[in-house]
Amino acid sequence: MAMKWKPEYRISDKLLLIIRGIGESIGEIKAYHLPDTALAKLELNARELSSFASTSIEGNPLPLTDVKQLLKNRKENIRDTEREVLNYNNALQKLYRLVGQGGFELNIRLLEKIQGLVVDGLLDNPSHIGAIRQDPVIIRNPRKIDEITFIPPDAKDVEYLTTELMNFINDNVGKIDPIILAGIFHRQNVIIHPFIDGNGRTTRLLTTAILGRSGLDLFKIFSFENYYNRNITRYFKAVGLEGDYYDLKDNINYSSWLEYFAEGILDELRRIIKILPTKSQLSPRLEPHHQQILDYIDQKGSITQREYQEISIRSLASRKLDFEKLVSLNLIEQKGRGRGTYYVATVVN
Repeated sequence: MAMKWKPEYRISDKLLLIIRGIGESIGEIKAYHLPDTALAKLELNARELSSFASTSIEGNPLPLTDVKQLLKNRKENIRDTEREVLNYNNALQKLYRLVGQGGFELNIRLLEKIQGLVVDGLLDNPSHIGAIRQDPVIIRNPRKIDEITFIPPDAKDVEYLTTELMNFINDNVGKIDPIILAGIFHRQNVIIHPFIDGNGRTTRLLTTAILGRSGLDLFKIFSFENYYNRNITRYFKAVGLEGDYYDLKDNINYSSWLEYFAEGILDELRRIIKILPTKSQLSPRLEPHHQQILDYIDQKGSITQREYQEISIRSLASRKLDFEKLVSLNLIEQKGRGRGTYYVATVVN
């Protein structure tokens, strides 16, 4: 009978201090008692930052300002660089909903589904979309294309290795700290390289969901991808391997990676604490119908008067006042004119 996969790592004093710092930072943010509107702004900001940073890591040239505008405004004709960002944002929102509704289950089917969303419209070969790879891959040095840096596992072993990884994560929810579980998944999935393309983005998305499913409060307001994007060379060196997987597999240790991974979360939480609004800047508590508009925009990207009418029993005059109040609070802004008028969330700078 085959032994269950078990990663090698040591819980160092440094890692313990970082995890404690994460807990203290989350406690500080929660003690602030942010209203739903302030949390919604932070969540939007984090989603924009994650969509920018995670695609930037893979070489997407769009600056953050362009990403914010892209996610905010409707566009019919989009380039591949824009599609890549939109795909990431859509997948992230899907995972937010799954975690929030208690429907997140880490399995190969979900892994394939998320990768399919990530590369939708970007790959020519249908067999490379939403399916574990059946072909070999090699990782090259981006600066020296002729130099092979890593040879991932053979295609025939990918499903088994991925299943073993997921079994370890699922079996240890509630037994091992969620930071450690998410970090182990992140690195091992990158090493396995289960797809021809989209591995990094898919891994980072599911890492976010694992943090949320495992109980890391406020997981939707931070973007650990931002930390990696500030020093991509360090990230690739920390998360990856150099050589042939089969020569290295029995000596892979996750200790230093887990420290780096946890540092990224702590760094991002501290950034959030610095940008928290002052008490005087906090918006007044909104009525349920105001929150209904914000929730709709969060899910759909925008809302029109007609769309609000379909989900609300309020009168036309009341609906107009609802939009006016949210605009006055700088929570939403109006776009278009006349019958083409619609509302989107205000960009958080």
